[in-house]
Amino acid sequence: MAVENAEERKQLDAAELGAIAHLYRGEVYRSTLWRTRLDTTTNWAVVTLGIALSIAFSSPAASPLPLILVGVLIFFFLMLEARRYRYFNVWRARCRWMEVHFFAPMLHDGNLHMEEGWQRVLAEDYWRPTHHVSMAVAIGRRIRRNYFWILLIQSIAYVGKLLVHPEPLTSASQLIDRATIGPVQGQYVLGLGAMYCLTWGAISLLSWRDDRNRAKTHPARSGMG
Repeated sequence: MAVENAEERKQLDAAELGAIAHLYRGEVYRSTLWRTRLDTTTNWAVVTLGIALSIAFSSPAASPLPLILVGVLIFFFLMLEARRYRYFNVWRARCRWMEVHFFAPMLHDGNLHMEEGWQRVLAEDYWRPTHHVSMAVAIGRRIRRNYFWILLIQSIAYVGKLLVHPEPLTSASQLIDRATIGPVQGQYVLGLGAMYCLTWGAISLLSWRDDRNRAKTHPARSGMG
């Protein structure tokens, strides 16, 4: 046991320190690249929603259908962004892990604290790379940080369109009539819309709870998640 502890406390030489510095630079580059890809999908969602708003509110007689159809594109962009986020989170977590356990102790007191075993966690992540979060958690994080506002604007715009066009609403029955799409009655359309919003809300809430539990259960390793 004493031998193992001595090996864990082995100091890094200049070449190894330089290799870790280059490794950190590489991980920063990859995280920056994937962060840019996240911004790209968010921009696509914003642009398509803007187009749908322009069409739906171009005139009082315009149909609110584009505000519903844009939800399909938002769903696609959200799935794509969540998938990209899972990759980005790997590179981000590695960078953060090295910052907290390598650079910060070195800058603070000149000790890398090799006895804490942080290097083993990082090595395991390189030996057996895997996503640090599930798809559901990734979706929830993207909703909480970006897509909440996109979905909120879409929902408010759709309800607002039904309330004011072609003329201000005067009864609840008119709301159902205006929401009707072809053979699909308005109450079903509104019900599906409510389910659409509640589903995203539930996923974001579950991901928030998962993040909170992760931080409580493994506070020392929360940077790798």
